[in-house]
Amino acid sequence: MRPGQRIGVREPADAVRDVLVLVVLVGLALTPLLPVYGTSAVLPALLGGMVLGAAVVVVGALRRWSALVVVAVLIGAYVLAGGALAAPTTTVAGVVPTPQTLLALARGAASTWKQVLTLQPPVGTGGTLLVAAFLLALVGTAAALSLTLRVRRAAVATLAAGVPVLVLVGAIVLGTRTPPVPPAVAGTALALVGLTWAAWRTGAWRPRRVVATAALAAVALGGGVVGGPLVAADQPRVVVRDEIVPPFDPRDYPSPLASFRRLVKMDDTVLMTVDGLPQGGRVRLATFDRYDGVVFNVAGDGSAQASGEFRRVGDRLDVAVRGTSARVEVTVGALQGVWLPTVGHARSIDLGRASGDLRFNDATGAAVVTSGVHEGMTYELDVVVPDVPDLDAIGGSGAGGVAQPRPVGLPQAVSVAAADIARDAGTPVQVADAITTHLAEQGYFSHGLTDAGDHPSLSGHGAARLADLLAGELMVGDGEQYAAAAALMLQERGLPARVVLGFVPGSGDDEEGDGEAVVPTDEDGAVQIRGRDVQAWVEVAFAGHGWVPFDVTPPRSRTPEQEQEETDTDPQPQVVQPPALPPDRVTPPEDDTEQPQTEDPAQDDSGLALWLRVAAWTGVGLGALLVLLSPVLVVLALKARRRRRRRRAADPVRRVAGGWDEVVDTARDMGGAPPAAATRREAARTWTATIAVGHPAVAARVDALARRADRAVFAAGVPDRSEVEAYWADVDATVGALRRTLPWRRRVRTRASWVSLRSPARQRRAPRGARPRPEPPSPTPSVRTRRARRGER
Repeated sequence: MRPGQRIGVREPADAVRDVLVLVVLVGLALTPLLPVYGTSAVLPALLGGMVLGAAVVVVGALRRWSALVVVAVLIGAYVLAGGALAAPTTTVAGVVPTPQTLLALARGAASTWKQVLTLQPPVGTGGTLLVAAFLLALVGTAAALSLTLRVRRAAVATLAAGVPVLVLVGAIVLGTRTPPVPPAVAGTALALVGLTWAAWRTGAWRPRRVVATAALAAVALGGGVVGGPLVAADQPRVVVRDEIVPPFDPRDYPSPLASFRRLVKMDDTVLMTVDGLPQGGRVRLATFDRYDGVVFNVAGDGSAQASGEFRRVGDRLDVAVRGTSARVEVTVGALQGVWLPTVGHARSIDLGRASGDLRFNDATGAAVVTSGVHEGMTYELDVVVPDVPDLDAIGGSGAGGVAQPRPVGLPQAVSVAAADIARDAGTPVQVADAITTHLAEQGYFSHGLTDAGDHPSLSGHGAARLADLLAGELMVGDGEQYAAAAALMLQERGLPARVVLGFVPGSGDDEEGDGEAVVPTDEDGAVQIRGRDVQAWVEVAFAGHGWVPFDVTPPRSRTPEQEQEETDTDPQPQVVQPPALPPDRVTPPEDDTEQPQTEDPAQDDSGLALWLRVAAWTGVGLGALLVLLSPVLVVLALKARRRRRRRRAADPVRRVAGGWDEVVDTARDMGGAPPAAATRREAARTWTATIAVGHPAVAARVDALARRADRAVFAAGVPDRSEVEAYWADVDATVGALRRTLPWRRRVRTRASWVSLRSPARQRRAPRGARPRPEPPSPTPSVRTRRARRGER
């Protein structure tokens, strides 16, 4: 078999091996697309594209089709099979293409790439989203197999090993931050397998190179593992989809929880109408998990696992919880802002033309519309409302394993109150029940609206306001303060907790808090949600149960005025009053909206840190380079030591003989070992027909050195120092001329070759099974001199 021939001429087994290796490499390169679409959704498109591409190219090679015919057949396969594999919603029965399929495939080939990059994984299979994956598999497989099966020259055919690398780059660009196979692992596997296959394809594969290749791969991998973290530091991996459409940052907008009182004032105003809301269902507006000492806000930037990110989403969302399924239709009334009301866990959100402005956070279930919601806006939700487990069902379950942002500016009263209230609680659910029950039963309710005659109660949930709530004389507030205090107290006890702002239909009319209020509806039976239905509650994560809601706000009927009336009907005996507080008592500021300020660490403007990192990177690079070049450096050092010993020999005759030995070793490194028991002149004539072919001047110089060495060794007397130095000068010139007869690559390999360093006995290794000859005794100096005169080494 001659590498580089067509499939019809090459051995079938070799061609089959080429096809299998390249198809496996392309499949490995496509693995970053699995989490983008979902494994079950994208596998048919990937496998179908690879099978079609391989089939068309193999048949074309067997039938000797031209390149134009192969491309035409590939386009036909894309059109006929693309509907079923990449755009099933445009076909009849999911298989038969229609004119709409042809138009979708034509447009999808250009527009699908941006759609995939601007949607949050998993993007699903709607529209033509699968076209990108199908085209990568089809074109990648066809290009790789065409190079190896149709190109005549083996060196060019091995370029097929680079096609999977290009496919991997494209898949990584479309992929996510956490692909199933890390890019470093996938790239290393492609490089090792691809280089091995390319060496075999060109006929340059040698089993003895396995160890050297493995050593180089280990050194490269070690350098990447050690130097990669040093260079990248703690910087996250850049994902193209984040750069094209930056994720929604909720910190650019005011916290909705700070607008709690504004919603309360819209007492009888219809904020929205919800049709299809399950019994006992709640409407979620926003979820908060980051506290900065002033307000609870939405993290939502991916900085913590439990915060998630607000990203574009496809037509379907993955829901891992079980519960009641419902189809909910929401019509927006007087509600304003970017926050989109949702119910339970959404499986799909249909906003119509505004779908491109939707950003969804699947970690918290919250959604926003960047263009804002407006009156009359209607959208549909396909949701799952999870069942809420009772305390007995949770039992001894531990806290959920989620990471949350650490609170900043936490008042000391929160830690003190949490430790005091939950001191007798054992399990996590007992801690949550103790804290939430204490706030709901021992606190008093008041919105603080002077127009409604409420008891004074400041708005906000800053550090000073929460300290006054928990450590003041009277615990008075509404859902804003109680939910914020409960979440912080639960987090202090080691439980993942977050605040939810939403609406509970009818809760504004339920004065007793027993859930028996009549839920207002419109003429069609849809639930009307008004401003007085706004609520804030906490959710706690338990292992095996997910996020469980807890109501912490006291009932509306439990007010300080009502408690005072009950106290007056049951007078208490007079007791000694505590002494009055000193006049210089420090009182907390009334305005609790001031952001606590902290001093930022001084910036190092000297640039020393930057230069230290540059020096560290340089050191790592030089160290890795020295490790890679260490075998070559060792060989060069041994050759330099051998040459120095020959040139500095005490006997002038041995110095001349050593000069000739330098020429012999150079010839050995060039592949021109002299015949066994040959004289110097015989060896010179042999090299004229081998390594010095086409270079008569070089051959003449080698023959002249052989004659001069014989004359110095066998003639009477001893050569003087000038003759020895002149001989070594000619040796250096002749060695350089010999090396210049080779191409520069072989010239470098000759300098680094270790063939001449092996002992002559090892180079003339005895045949297998022969009895080893005993080592002769070490010769005396006089014997070594006589051997040098005879030309022996």
